[in-house]
Amino acid sequence: MAGSIAAISILPFCLSAFLQSADHAITPVPLTAVRVTDSFWAPKIDINRTVTIPHILEENESTGRVDNFRKAAHTIDGTYKGHRYDDTDIYKIIESASYSLAASPDPALDKKIDDLIAIVAAAQEPDGYVYAARTADPQHPAPGAGPERWSWLHTSHELYNQGHLYEAAVAHVQATGKRTLLNVAIKSADLVCRTFGPNARRDVPGHEEIELALVKLYRVTGDRKYLDESKFFLDQRGREHNPPLHEFPVGDPFRMYNDLVYRQDQKPAAEQTTAVGHAVRATYLYSGMTDAATLLDDGPLGRAVDALWSDVVSKKMYLTGGLGAVGGTEAFGDDYVLPNRAYAETCASVGGLLWYHRMFLRTGEAKYYDTFERTLYNGLLSGVSLSGDRFFYQNPLVSTGRVEREPYFDVSCCPANLSRLIGELPGLIYATRGRDIYVNLFVGSTARIDDVTLTQQTDYPWNGHITLRVDTARPASFALAVRVPDWARGEASPGGLYRFARSADASHSITISVNGKPTPLTIDRGYARINRGWKKGDVVTLDLPMAIERVAADDRVLEDRGKTAIQRGPIVYCLEGVDNAGHVLDRSLPADAPLAHHFDRALLGGVEVVTGEGITAVPYYAWNNRGRGEMTVWIAQ
Repeated sequence: MAGSIAAISILPFCLSAFLQSADHAITPVPLTAVRVTDSFWAPKIDINRTVTIPHILEENESTGRVDNFRKAAHTIDGTYKGHRYDDTDIYKIIESASYSLAASPDPALDKKIDDLIAIVAAAQEPDGYVYAARTADPQHPAPGAGPERWSWLHTSHELYNQGHLYEAAVAHVQATGKRTLLNVAIKSADLVCRTFGPNARRDVPGHEEIELALVKLYRVTGDRKYLDESKFFLDQRGREHNPPLHEFPVGDPFRMYNDLVYRQDQKPAAEQTTAVGHAVRATYLYSGMTDAATLLDDGPLGRAVDALWSDVVSKKMYLTGGLGAVGGTEAFGDDYVLPNRAYAETCASVGGLLWYHRMFLRTGEAKYYDTFERTLYNGLLSGVSLSGDRFFYQNPLVSTGRVEREPYFDVSCCPANLSRLIGELPGLIYATRGRDIYVNLFVGSTARIDDVTLTQQTDYPWNGHITLRVDTARPASFALAVRVPDWARGEASPGGLYRFARSADASHSITISVNGKPTPLTIDRGYARINRGWKKGDVVTLDLPMAIERVAADDRVLEDRGKTAIQRGPIVYCLEGVDNAGHVLDRSLPADAPLAHHFDRALLGGVEVVTGEGITAVPYYAWNNRGRGEMTVWIAQ
């Protein structure tokens, strides 16, 4: 495999899938093999391509983020402007644009990204070091960068920046076959491997990211040292670093411990079974741990990520899939402490999605995609306006009317992070294990999977009717594994943190048929498996009943006692003042009040609306698209 990188210019995403098949029993169907055609996601992916990506590229220019690289390359004069981690805003939008180019070739965007990569490459130092926050003016680096290279890893974000560079480079070479950014990434990664290791410096980044990115670099190059370096960084957590930490006054162990918890460095990775600290850093770490558990068959890390996932979904996740309850530190709170003023950073939803996807690839269990779906349709999608050019950094579940989306932020990690996830979405719908095909998300689309073409038609998430047409070049035998969502089976969440007011098992209402003939519903690990000989034109029909559900939280979530939320299918609803005479924070909804729904094509781009007992509820993801106003997800009974 080590010599196969030359093939990237011919079949970039096919090569990626081949390399992944060497370590995952389950392989994602690459985004270049999937064309999204539905009325929900296709327009959003198009807005991401035509509005969000150009908007972020322009904001990065106007705010000086691109000029920082020009200053580092000494093509213009001036001091570094902004934060030491702003470099990643460039890398993430290159990654997002690369996904867009892979799905929809665009010569103008392609040239724009080529020009941007040339600026980044010019800023790289001869030995591979690329960190504009220092290189622009080594004598006066950006605040928090430390006086010398790698000297303040707890705050510098140097390795975090490299990680996003590597992810962008992998996406770009896979999309275009061009090695321009990959060469920059390899040169940087080789420097990192020379600098950090068992026989070199023993240290860890304060903000995780490079761990999962090195695995991506390993996959696309076949160079084992990058995988080993990722594992090295994981193994260094919770251990004595070299050089030791110097940022705390002598005699202040409490502050040191809290800071170590904040960046998940308080104990070895394999011993971390409780989600703590900064939620984005944590989910990036857990993603890297899941990669290592899978690729290296690391049992202790596997058991750790299993425990961490259970901890998160059973005690620390918002109904929307949002993560991070503590605003001051953007961190997980104590068990069941989920205030509705929720921090729930958009980046934490992205990190969660990356982690849940890896957990599925490792195990083949649908519960991870149940969590993925909840986050995707609610906690993630709420982070961007319907117009594609306004964003939330935080995603609260209640607002007094002072919250509004912004065109960009001083710390603007979230917009491009969200954009890259939406760009990558077509490659997250389907997966394969050998000849078997997994249908993980219900998104109208056509997928080419070896000699099978799978066409999915649906009005999901508004309607639970899904048809899957299977066209094979010749008769073939394999299993089609179709996810049966937890909400359709009467379960509000995998960890039991939330429950539907009705407790009956709803699975008897789910129907599945092949070529119009009902087939027994047998659910295995969350999937309806149809194992048969397939021929051209076979059609599978799945019907998921979409009742309007009242959701209650575990009684230990004190703020939600005596309240319920509304959910229909995967969509969590909220009340907005604009629909409810201006005020919703004092509204109540009797437990027995009947609720109805209807589709309003003219509202919020076309949404299913829930009404009843004097209230009107709209999808949470679409709130604050009609100006400021009160909003609440949880409603007093």
